[in-house]
Amino acid sequence: MLDVQLGELLDAAPEGVDAALGLVDDFDAALTYGFARLGDERAEALTAFAGALAGTPVGDRLGEAVAKVAAGSVADEHLAALAGGRAALLGAAHDALLARLDAALGRTRDTGDTGDTAGAHAEVADNLLAGCRGWLRELAIAGWRGVDHDLVSSADQTIEALLAEPALRGLAVLLDGLATELRASSPVATMERLPARRWADLWTRATLLAQRGPWPGEADEVSGRLLILGADVHEHATAVRVQVHAVLEPSGGGPARLIRTSVAAAKVDTIVGPTVWRLFGGHPTLLAALAGHRSLDVTGMPLLPGGDLIWHDDRASAGDEADPLAVARLQLGVATAPAVPPLDRHPVRIGEPVFVEGYKTDGRALTLGGHTIAFDLDRLPSCGPLTPALLKASTACVGLLHWDAGRWTLQPLGVQATVKKQPVAAHTGDWAQGPTDPKVVKAEAKAGDVVAVLRERAGRLLRK
Repeated sequence: MLDVQLGELLDAAPEGVDAALGLVDDFDAALTYGFARLGDERAEALTAFAGALAGTPVGDRLGEAVAKVAAGSVADEHLAALAGGRAALLGAAHDALLARLDAALGRTRDTGDTGDTAGAHAEVADNLLAGCRGWLRELAIAGWRGVDHDLVSSADQTIEALLAEPALRGLAVLLDGLATELRASSPVATMERLPARRWADLWTRATLLAQRGPWPGEADEVSGRLLILGADVHEHATAVRVQVHAVLEPSGGGPARLIRTSVAAAKVDTIVGPTVWRLFGGHPTLLAALAGHRSLDVTGMPLLPGGDLIWHDDRASAGDEADPLAVARLQLGVATAPAVPPLDRHPVRIGEPVFVEGYKTDGRALTLGGHTIAFDLDRLPSCGPLTPALLKASTACVGLLHWDAGRWTLQPLGVQATVKKQPVAAHTGDWAQGPTDPKVVKAEAKAGDVVAVLRERAGRLLRK
């Protein structure tokens, strides 16, 4: 439960975090204008960036890489070192923030190995990874301000080849997403402001994934009872992902574990609101558990070292009723959190489930024990019943703690509220099998089944 330790959590960022992020900003500024046009000021900034990591295992390689880049020599191994140094700084900031959060919550975290010593991409042709590194090198040389349609389009063939390789599909989607954003923004030189941190994050992750490295880790099969805490919906114009946070009680005993599991689907920008749930028809057991507030019995489900359960709907069956708020109240204080994989050690990726009750709120933030934390209203999805009005009437909440833009925020996944003197519970996944609000049902019926129409049209085109 998030209680009197809230003040400890909300104090200024841990020592060194601001300095580390400042060095990352300087690196991102150099990447914005390109390593081919560093100039004295940005070359000095990169030297300071390398100096901050001089005493670390990557220090020597990073110092050499900065010297080479400043002299005009930009090779793949130099960019890999720079990306590794940037990831290390962000990872250190992440670890300091997460350690403070765990201390405030009294949360136990697994410290197990999250890497696969056998190495990733062992069976993948080197030319595919080399193609990725070549395009990422061109981006680094040109800088974001030098990106145009020709440079973006030069990645198309590489991305298409990557998508055909299951082992590299994650890297392919990452590169495709970056290319799509750059294409939509080209020519970038005309933009007044650009998302330098975001694009540099994507470039860094892609550069590291394009190396042969122990990134993914090996999955272990687990069985037990899954108690759902809530669903986090990530929606974009062309894709939607539902990430379910839950507690796993392993079969045969052992400590309860915090886990995540995700399902995703491609979509078009006309599929919005509750309609997005219809894209997940291949996962009826999971959707029924979300909508019906039920536990799930899972058998032989793969679990990655970082706490991500690879969902197989046919390996799950419905269990007993399990109120997510009750699960959070009873389980979050004792469940063990997973270790964080190397590439996920980034402040913006922190999203820890918490339970808080007995607070006061104006709908924008909650106050508890004299301390205030803002609700992250931008993360409220349109496919569920959670609204700012319900948050304003709430007295208990299960949600995710995030750290972004220098502060902690709380993203609600479910709340207990009082509406017209009656207790009401609302959760993000309540409409997983269709909306229950009569007004929303009526609006959906009037609009028609967009998903069915699009599927029928796609089928007609394929038959021609």
